[in-house]
Amino acid sequence: MTFRLGLTGSIGMGKSTTAQMFVEAGCGLWDADAAVHRLYGKGGAAIGPMSDAFPDAIENGAVSRAKLRDIIAADPTALKRIEAIVHPLVGADRAAFIKETEADIAVFDIPLLFETGGETTMDAVAVVHVSDDVQKSRVMERGTMTEQQFLAIKAKQMPSAEKCARADFVIETDTVEHARAQVHHVIEQIRSRTQNA
Repeated sequence: MTFRLGLTGSIGMGKSTTAQMFVEAGCGLWDADAAVHRLYGKGGAAIGPMSDAFPDAIENGAVSRAKLRDIIAADPTALKRIEAIVHPLVGADRAAFIKETEADIAVFDIPLLFETGGETTMDAVAVVHVSDDVQKSRVMERGTMTEQQFLAIKAKQMPSAEKCARADFVIETDTVEHARAQVHHVIEQIRSRTQNA
């Protein structure tokens, strides 16, 4: 029986790096963002239904995220329709991973885990966390968005303090070494819990 660990955290908290630490320690990984990329890419399962609903979003046989952003900006109802197409496909992708994985611990990297009620499908949840200052400087250093865009994304996410309060494990990602030590500690706790169950 595979233990399902949800991994979440706000933008710039170090979630992707932490997810890779779990993989290096022998855990399976399902990444929600990677699943969406597969679905939107050439030959992806989302191409047909998205081209029917939003023909303008298709570019070179793939769904263009930039065009989707423009569509959503122009039509506030579009997001709900996009989610109605994509969420079931993402769910099917996750179900296929669960069926195929042989790892004793499977990590599910889901940015909006709490916001979408996804924690109810997990055996435990780990939240990655750093101070607000570190979070902001990390996002700004990427050079991919303005401060306004960062604040808009942050506003849509549950406050980090609330995520930490609801989590089974909190992983402080202030340094790589500290984060890795905590990842190993989480794995040890889960394995001892499942072996004694």
